Amino acid sequence: MITTTVPPPPMATPLPSTTLAHRLLDPTTTPLSPPRRLSLTRSSPLTSTPSASFDLRTYWSTLITQIDRKLDEAIPVSYPDKIYEAMRYSVLAKGAKRAPPVMCVAACELFGGDRGAAFPTACALEMVHAASLIHDDLPCMDDDPSRRGQPANHIVYGEDMAILAGDALFPLGFRHIVSQTPPKLVPEERILRVIGEIARAVGSTGMAAGQFVDLEGGPNAVDFVQEKKFGELAQCSAVCGGILGGADDDEIQRLRSYGKAVGVLYQVVDDILEAKAGIENKIEDTKRKGKSYVSVYGVDKAMEVAEDLRAQAKRELDGLEKYGEKVVPLCSFVDYAADRGFTFAESS
Repeated sequence: MITTTVPPPPMATPLPSTTLAHRLLDPTTTPLSPPRRLSLTRSSPLTSTPSASFDLRTYWSTLITQIDRKLDEAIPVSYPDKIYEAMRYSVLAKGAKRAPPVMCVAACELFGGDRGAAFPTACALEMVHAASLIHDDLPCMDDDPSRRGQPANHIVYGEDMAILAGDALFPLGFRHIVSQTPPKLVPEERILRVIGEIARAVGSTGMAAGQFVDLEGGPNAVDFVQEKKFGELAQCSAVCGGILGGADDDEIQRLRSYGKAVGVLYQVVDDILEAKAGIENKIEDTKRKGKSYVSVYGVDKAMEVAEDLRAQAKRELDGLEKYGEKVVPLCSFVDYAADRGFTFAESS
């Protein structure tokens, strides 16, 4: 029997003493301030300005259609029917942007991987994403009655079925990777690395740690919550795509930093847009106090954080410029996260 030692949450890996996670855990440190405004380094023309001929909306929408079809095939209703129906309700919900699977596919193709090699992992990432949202919405967690403009899973199927549906989706994702990834396209070693990456991202040192701190609160919690709840899955998606495509260790590290920055950027911009639109009511403001950069630092500082994150993500892609136009989709995701230059037919 092989035993492993898992570092105590909430740190996923040993971290330098200057990192946000270390400062969060150390009560002797001074309160965190927003990340200082970074000096924007000159980016290469390729990554700073996506190709004018590349249409992100078409690229993304095409992948959504393909992924939706594969997800529908991956979760047929069988006994016990009610659990499968609850699983499908969230996974196949209209309006899902499928950002994790799309990022996974784009990262795989960047390194010359076949799209067919990435689809099983892409679907698994969406299953994991849906499971996390089902559990986050529960009354004992974030207590949200709706998701993507529709009643949350527990409102429709009850809390018991919602918990079971989420519990079932996590292992289904792993099984889907193992059973559906073409062995002629992806070596077994890469499949094992992908499974390990997803397990790390959703576990007690990843998204679960972020939800724990989100529930418990504490000084300077916002940075850790944002990184773990929103940065982890984007990071995992980019890294998994890179692994499947054959990226080397240095390239994987760039994807890790890139994905985390984009994931947090997307949420920070969401919070900024909500604050500017004035759509958060007093109850929601009370629930989320201290959980977003906007609520802690204000809109202006949150906008600085967003700009820093955008620059960080672009700098990581500068190191991949040798792949030419193949890096454009990942670069375009950064700009979309920051600018929201287009909308989809349904909101997510």
